[in-house]
Amino acid sequence: MMKSLQILLLAFLLLGFPPTPPANAATPAAAAVDNQPDTAIALKNYQKQLDTIKQQVSKAHTDNQLSKLFIATQALAIDLEKLVTDLQPEQEKLRAQLEVLGPEPAPGAMAETAAVAKQRTVLDSSKAQLDDAVKRSQAIRANAIALGQQINDLRRVAFKTQLALNTGSILSSDFWGAEEQPPEEDLNRFSDFNQQMLQIWETSWQEEWRYGTVGLLGLAVVIWSLGRYSVERFLAWLCIRYLPDGRLRRSFMALATAMITLFAVTLALNLIELTFSRVQEFSPVVHDFANGVKQLGVFCALIAGLGRAYLSLNRPSWRLAHMENAVASGMRYFPPLLAALALAFGSIEQINNVTGASLKTTVLGNGLVSTLMALVLLAIPLRARHIRHRLVRNGEHVEKRSTLNGVANLLILLFSVVILLSLLIGYVAFARFLVYQLIWIALVLMAFYFLVLFTTDLCAAVFSPHTTCGRALKKSLNFKDRHLEQLTIIFTAISKCSLLLLMIVALLNGSFGTTTPNSLIEKIIAILSGEGLKRLNIVPSNLLNAVIILVIGIYVLRVTQRWLSHELLPKTISDIGIRASLVTLFSNVGYVLIILITLATLGIQWNNLAWIVSALSVGIGFGLQEIVKNFISGLILLTERPVKVGDMIGIGGVEGDVRRINVRATEIQLSDRSTMIVPNSQLISQNVRNATMGNAQGVVTIALTFPVNIDPELVRNILLEAYREYAAILETPAPYVRFSQLGPEGIILSVTGYVASPRMVGATKSDLLFNILKMLRAQQVNLSKPQEVVFMKQRAKELIDEEEHSS
Repeated sequence: MMKSLQILLLAFLLLGFPPTPPANAATPAAAAVDNQPDTAIALKNYQKQLDTIKQQVSKAHTDNQLSKLFIATQALAIDLEKLVTDLQPEQEKLRAQLEVLGPEPAPGAMAETAAVAKQRTVLDSSKAQLDDAVKRSQAIRANAIALGQQINDLRRVAFKTQLALNTGSILSSDFWGAEEQPPEEDLNRFSDFNQQMLQIWETSWQEEWRYGTVGLLGLAVVIWSLGRYSVERFLAWLCIRYLPDGRLRRSFMALATAMITLFAVTLALNLIELTFSRVQEFSPVVHDFANGVKQLGVFCALIAGLGRAYLSLNRPSWRLAHMENAVASGMRYFPPLLAALALAFGSIEQINNVTGASLKTTVLGNGLVSTLMALVLLAIPLRARHIRHRLVRNGEHVEKRSTLNGVANLLILLFSVVILLSLLIGYVAFARFLVYQLIWIALVLMAFYFLVLFTTDLCAAVFSPHTTCGRALKKSLNFKDRHLEQLTIIFTAISKCSLLLLMIVALLNGSFGTTTPNSLIEKIIAILSGEGLKRLNIVPSNLLNAVIILVIGIYVLRVTQRWLSHELLPKTISDIGIRASLVTLFSNVGYVLIILITLATLGIQWNNLAWIVSALSVGIGFGLQEIVKNFISGLILLTERPVKVGDMIGIGGVEGDVRRINVRATEIQLSDRSTMIVPNSQLISQNVRNATMGNAQGVVTIALTFPVNIDPELVRNILLEAYREYAAILETPAPYVRFSQLGPEGIILSVTGYVASPRMVGATKSDLLFNILKMLRAQQVNLSKPQEVVFMKQRAKELIDEEEHSS
């Protein structure tokens, strides 16, 4: 039968059925073969265009460039689709001709004629080449579509960072174009995502999963509402029963309210995810969406929790902020409203991200989010102001608003107005950035406020001598009240500094919806470890961060200096000099750390500072040696402490009190209240008299000259009595009188006593001289007069001359 069909087919071909084409006409197979070179050249050109677009995408920096490249990829995909459409009829013709020839003869069957075999070979070759061209066209088209999607993703991601990008006012028709005529690609992606979500939802309510779904969803609702309420009531009972009466109850309950809300919402979201993930495994798109919504829900729960803790509507007497009940009641709906809006529109943004929505759709969603958020934020200060004015009109007492509260309300009002103006003139990306930055800053500051109050109150309660914990510490460690007070100050300072560092890192490096506590701690470790010094990466944002860190670091350092000088060290170290030296050393180390952290923020490598070190070496050799010498001498003075703050020293013929030891020089206050600046190197290299080093007592010595005919014992008793009666003279060591000299001018007696400080010597000596002269006059004891002494010298000379003449 097969043999008969082959013969019949050969007869048709030989007899011209179908008719034999003319000599100058080509058969379909020949035509297909002739078109192959043109198709190959076209595909080669299309591939070159795609490669060129890829190279331009890697070099593009603006949205305008990316937009043009996206249009080019769409045009290339259309051309390739047209090419595939044009090649399909040729494929059909070749397939039909091969069907006419039929399958190849089976092994052992009658072989085909040479003409039929040749025709089959030509048709097979043409079909293979045409199929390969179609596959290549489809592959290049798929790559072009994928490249367009990547460009779209780049535009969507860059939209959040290109704050100066003007995408059109929210009142313009271009802005609402994505709503009226959504791009077809977005509709397809949204439809696929919607189908996946509907499939998960319908599967979860099937008979085998229905009861579990109801139970898990019901449990999530119970935890979010009744469970949260019950835990708050239980913690309030624990506060009243076990915590000491005071501020700790209020700060603990405020922080607990925020944390309970956060944990309840987080647990509820995990249960909701479990409800649907147990039915079937999520696709990558749905999985990314679920993770994004969970993370966003945590931040929204934090908004609601901090708002509830700040307002404290259930316990107004425990409210930390000074706020009227009417104002707090009027603001009660704003925190949950902000949280709900952030969760709803943040979920829409998550859908745009996971489905790869176009930039136009992304701009529309961000514009709506920014507008509603800005209106809610604008209503917060206006609502509070309206309630306060109403209370004033009704004659009710209104507490004076603090400066910080007023500044916060003013900033919220200003930010809201700027956001709305930015939306009106078309800067949607900038408006979105301001909205999320304002919410993030408010979250960080409120969390810092609650944590600082709680840690301060906790340290005060733990180390208080009136609490059980404080009494236990006193008993077990043999502490005194001042020791507990010192521990309170130290632990409070450590807690505040740690929280302040965390707050600064969160404000500079965090963002709403993405930053977690783990990421903040990793950033702090990176900053403290100096990883930024391993590379040079100076960009405007790094410069701004470095300036902010420098200003904040200097402020924190000065606050810590005041704390050390006025709070900690006066209660731990009694020596003023040691306290001043410790504060100075702490300041020097603090400034070095601030410089290192600033350099780390700039991203400067140490090897890039080699030229600076070389320049300093040359400068030291020519003109900075004195500064370096004084600096090193200052460090020696602070460590060896031969001269310390508070000492009374003498150098170069002057005497005064050391008031301050700086890096370069030391300030000495003289008796006339003037200040002498002495370079530190002189205090190291010259002879310095330290009147208070080793012995803080002052010596008061008075030498008086009496005539030879006085009673020395009487005068001795008068001098000792004058010293003993003076209150400033110390009893131990006791005053004493010495017979200093017996000469032609008279008897010289010196009396010596001790006072508590060398600074008292001058005033004490003056008062004693007044008293001694008064007592000598009362006992009719005279001092030697200068003229009598001169006369006695002259008379003695005359007597000597007379003896010489007589001899």
